[in-house]
Amino acid sequence: MIRFFKIYLLFSFLFCVSALPLYAQTSVTIKAGEQWYGGAVNEAHLMPFKDGYSLDMYGDVRGNQAVPLLVSSKGRFIWSEEPFKFSFEKNKLVISAAKSIVTIDSAGKNLKEAFGNASKRFFPSKNKLPDTLLFSKPQYNTWIELVYNQNQQDILNYARSIIDNGFPPGVLMIDDNWADYYGRFDFRADRFTNARAMVDSLHHLGFKVMLWVSPFISPDTEVFRELLAKKLLLLDNGGDSGLSWEKAEKPAIIPWWNGYSSVMDFTSPEAKTWFLGRLEHMVNTYHLDGFKFDAGDAEFYPPNGVAFKKVSPNEHSRLWGEMGLAYPLNEYRAMWKMGGEPLVQRLRDKKHNWEDLQKLIPHLTTAGLLGYQFTCPDMIGGGEYGSFIGKDKLDEQLVVRSAQCSALMPMMQFSAAPWRVLSKPNLAAVKKAVAIRAKYTPYLMEQVKKAAVTGEPAVRSMEYEFPDQGFAEVNGQFMLGSKYLIAPMLTDGGAKTIYLPKGSWKDDLGKKIKGPATITIEVGLDRLPVFERTHP
Repeated sequence: MIRFFKIYLLFSFLFCVSALPLYAQTSVTIKAGEQWYGGAVNEAHLMPFKDGYSLDMYGDVRGNQAVPLLVSSKGRFIWSEEPFKFSFEKNKLVISAAKSIVTIDSAGKNLKEAFGNASKRFFPSKNKLPDTLLFSKPQYNTWIELVYNQNQQDILNYARSIIDNGFPPGVLMIDDNWADYYGRFDFRADRFTNARAMVDSLHHLGFKVMLWVSPFISPDTEVFRELLAKKLLLLDNGGDSGLSWEKAEKPAIIPWWNGYSSVMDFTSPEAKTWFLGRLEHMVNTYHLDGFKFDAGDAEFYPPNGVAFKKVSPNEHSRLWGEMGLAYPLNEYRAMWKMGGEPLVQRLRDKKHNWEDLQKLIPHLTTAGLLGYQFTCPDMIGGGEYGSFIGKDKLDEQLVVRSAQCSALMPMMQFSAAPWRVLSKPNLAAVKKAVAIRAKYTPYLMEQVKKAAVTGEPAVRSMEYEFPDQGFAEVNGQFMLGSKYLIAPMLTDGGAKTIYLPKGSWKDDLGKKIKGPATITIEVGLDRLPVFERTHP
């Protein structure tokens, strides 16, 4: 059976819509100089896309956020409610394997207008913010310090050390392995003698407290048996692709980074009610403030899965995202759609190396182009624990530069304790980065609040803010709003080349520069270059 879809071609000068039949594959001719972005955030260092790039988004969010949206520097965008495959072949953008109507909009003139048109139509901002403490102060996560040994005493020690070393309290996140098993919503007694008192103590120190959770349920446990009996878990078709949910009995067992588990089926309203009820139990019992919602990747909902409602793996991921709407203090690492919502998105765990540090800016600015304006650039120094194994000593310069790169992004999250891993001069440089953030926090908060209303990114790529000036490939600097150009040092050297657009600029040392200009400066280890736009 031949499938037909509709392409909507919108032309701003006609304000008209024409519908054309579309087979399962179509191609868009790439205009001269046109650059394309979008799809998966974790691929952003490969953007703008080059000839030969391909991605099928069905069941694949690349371990991070993804959206069925492509935007171009010439003002065009492509959108579909369901995942599709796209590839770049010479001068063509080929769309295939679409599961629903594909919209191609040509009303804009540049990247900013392409994003704005897509945002207003398909993921308008809800005029709601996550908890503003996530932006106004640094965040702290216990993962790198404690890994799977989350325990009451060390968490309290970590919190006290934050303050004792001159860092301001903010949001503190207790990471994985605080419970006896996945699906049990109580602190394990062997490591937490009085978890409520611990959280109360953290509050007294000035912190708000988040707790790591996932949609996984450990098999062969009391909770697992309860949920299976109620059919609130994803079930297994046993090799019969036509098996109905009513007849399915066996649970799907999902391999993930912590082993093999069952996973909640949030297409079932009863499953959603059960899970939210357990979260409320944790809030009421232990006085928690919110949750870090990990996992939920589309890949954890395999083809053999049978759900209460038949949906794509991507939709399962989106439904996991809906859980966070109940808590202003939230964080996600994997997401499908949900742009414009008051959900915090964290970039995928970065390794402790310079290559991954250089991914932060393109990844975070691309997240903004996909509607994720409340984004955290991962943990300072890297959050991918495996890259720390075997390292007796961390790269101190990398930690400092990572802190500077994060300092004027929407959020700034520590995990590896700077006072433990850094020398006094390098610790002072990190604390200076925190002080720089405090200086610009009023402006940052203005931009975040605007983003909640308009959907426009607080942190922007150079091409977004300065279209058609040759910045499409510039990934080593970004704009905070329309006023500040931020150019952190991202290599282990001391020289940085910076591209200033047209207009008048003043750097953080007070020097005035007329743009356009390309300058190369030496960046001391305690300096974060900031250029204020004093006149367009």
